[in-house]
Amino acid sequence: MAVPPSPDEIDAARASLASRDPALARAHAQTPPFAWRLRTGGFEGLFRMIVEQQVSVVAAAAIWKRVVEGLGGDVSPASVLAQEVEALRGFGLSGQKARYGHEIARAHVEGAIDFDHLERLSDEEAVARLTAIKGVGRWTAETFLMFCEGRTDVFPAGDIALQEAIRWADGAALRPREKEAYARSEAWRPHRSVAAHLLWGWYGAVRRGEVALETPAA
Repeated sequence: MAVPPSPDEIDAARASLASRDPALARAHAQTPPFAWRLRTGGFEGLFRMIVEQQVSVVAAAAIWKRVVEGLGGDVSPASVLAQEVEALRGFGLSGQKARYGHEIARAHVEGAIDFDHLERLSDEEAVARLTAIKGVGRWTAETFLMFCEGRTDVFPAGDIALQEAIRWADGAALRPREKEAYARSEAWRPHRSVAAHLLWGWYGAVRRGEVALETPAA
């Protein structure tokens, strides 16, 4: 089972990031303590991420409940493969998501990826194995490793909210592209996942009007 960083470890990582990067110091100063967003890991965690993508929070919860009930409470590669695509669609999934569920389950059963021992792979190896599965993009792989596997040095640079938060923090005119955001995050190793959580928290606070966005001094 994934073990996320403790509150003390998160605080220490935040302090380290703030001391090394003025942009993150700005976000750190305006963002209250946060808990790690740990979710169910393994096959079930990845399948659920796919199921919940591109739908509202309320709809995602309702669909996932139907999926769990439809599978008899056993969300596993075997139980998913035992259902035809049309049967999975009957639980509320689109045909595409049902097929992706089969692809993920098949990858585990056939040994292309071992969700029971994913921690044995490095971050980049894990991303490569995950993105080799049809339907799993890099953003999904990286957020899965963060939220479902508790990895602390992953940065999903394709995330629009993170890109916008970086723009704000740097006082830049343009939002960085994915490749540029990856390059920017290199300075935050080995705490890139904490940096992502921090930027998400700050972005949310600014959007909700809880803190004022100030242009950094030149």
